[in-house]
Amino acid sequence: MYLTEPQARVKSARMYPCCPVDADGMITLDFDEQGRLVGIEVLTASSKLPEYLLQSAERLGSGGA
Repeated sequence: MYLTEPQARVKSARMYPCCPVDADGMITLDFDEQGRLVGIEVLTASSKLPEYLLQSAERLGSGGA
């Protein structure tokens, strides 16, 4: 999930992997060069997110939702 303008395509300068308590999974927070949060990746999203959200998401690349 990108948190920037779609046309901006800001590159991640730093990634911070986290394992939230009771989430039974992993997320990665992406930060730009100024330290702003620009993206959130939910690993194994298909088992964590509601179906309606997954269906409305735009798949980017082959690593996917």
